[in-house]
Amino acid sequence: MGHHGWQGNPPGTEDEARRRIVEAATACIDRVGLAKTSLSDVAAEAGVTRQTVYRYFPSLADILRAVALAGVEEFAGRMERHLASSGSAAEAAVESVVFAVRTVPNEPYLGLLLQAGEADVFTIEVTSPLAFSLGARILRNVPVDWPAVGVTTDDDFQGLAEILMRLFLSFLQYPSTPALTDEGLRTLVRRWIGPALRG
Repeated sequence: MGHHGWQGNPPGTEDEARRRIVEAATACIDRVGLAKTSLSDVAAEAGVTRQTVYRYFPSLADILRAVALAGVEEFAGRMERHLASSGSAAEAAVESVVFAVRTVPNEPYLGLLLQAGEADVFTIEVTSPLAFSLGARILRNVPVDWPAVGVTTDDDFQGLAEILMRLFLSFLQYPSTPALTDEGLRTLVRRWIGPALRG
């Protein structure tokens, strides 16, 4: 690993180098916005050359992806808190879709992939096994009686998470015309998902 740059404080590992580049990109986006953030800005913020940034991230899109993923845990925590007041498994499922559709586009970092025109990258991330595992973890943590509706195994939670995430992705990328209100979206999802989650 090169020891030039890094504002005189070179990272000790490859992972730390990547983390610091992501932090530099986040700082740039916070300061000037996504549209005005360039790879050169990120390099300058991190105190390295463009070539050093390229060593860890092939493109600005790859950096944005890393910035977005860094915000996933915080987003997951907020979704868990939102779903905690759900009174039933069906309500938790419905609310997870509504929360994601309404929240993701305005997320300061998670929404980056959509804003940057990286919809394909966003789709790949949301439909990855890692994303489904995260979705399953969120659902498992919601204090409703999952066994009563037959959701008991890891595969059950993973499958339910996959269906809900694919549904939310569809609503997000291909909105209804005219646009659905929150209540309209809630009613639609409840009508077709709800029956599968009744004991």
